[in-house]
Amino acid sequence: MSRLGVEQLTVLGLTPVEFVNLVADVGCNCLSTGLSGMPGYPSFSLREDKALRRDMISAMRGRGVSISLGEGCIVRPDRDVRAMAGDLDVFRELGAERINTVSMDPDLGRTLDQFAALAEMAAERGMQSSVELCPVLTINNLNAAVAAVRHVGRKEFRLLLDTMHLARSGATAADLAVLDANLIGYVQICDAPLKPSIANYMEEATFDRMVPGEGELPLREYLAALPTDVVISLEVPSRTLEKAGLSIRQRLERCVSAAHAMLRSRDLTKGGRST
Repeated sequence: MSRLGVEQLTVLGLTPVEFVNLVADVGCNCLSTGLSGMPGYPSFSLREDKALRRDMISAMRGRGVSISLGEGCIVRPDRDVRAMAGDLDVFRELGAERINTVSMDPDLGRTLDQFAALAEMAAERGMQSSVELCPVLTINNLNAAVAAVRHVGRKEFRLLLDTMHLARSGATAADLAVLDANLIGYVQICDAPLKPSIANYMEEATFDRMVPGEGELPLREYLAALPTDVVISLEVPSRTLEKAGLSIRQRLERCVSAAHAMLRSRDLTKGGRST
């Protein structure tokens, strides 16, 4: 069975050490994190606070949890990714397995060059890297993401597939099944309506997704077409469940239970494939 992780957006409001402990408590063993908290939530800085980094590392060692993904390495039109060297050093110190990138730079040629530079920087620090497609960003569909990976041409630089973005961009399970499995490095799973529920796509993506199995995405078909040896990580922020009175732990337990059921079903039917 795939490793099951938890993305930072799923537990907005927790400090890094609280996050580590909750991940372990619900039976998962990896997580994603940025280096700071989200605006509007309790603030922290893994970038600036050395003691917090030590505490998080200690908690991860004690609870058997690792960082499967470092977030926040965004390509922007007004900044060179080489300025992120310090952030990548912090991710390396924290033991992050890979870093993820997206592009907000409309210049595709510059975007691809920036991806290549970031992938090289990550590899120099012993980390994998990935690119995430999103319908409202520069790399907006599966074909564009595959082309970006092939342009960079490094085995350490692969696709990050978010099930919401995949479905909304029109990708099918059949599209995934014909991909070289070695191109796929990481999967974020959630459910959602097939069409956006609000006008602001990123608002929905950041704050209100659905528990796997409770929306309209073809999750079982996607899982059957995906490699079985990549991390499957829950990215399910839910203001809806929060407003219904469910605690962060209750929301996460609901997601973990649903994901485990889907993964067991896939494995029992011998779905999925290895890289």
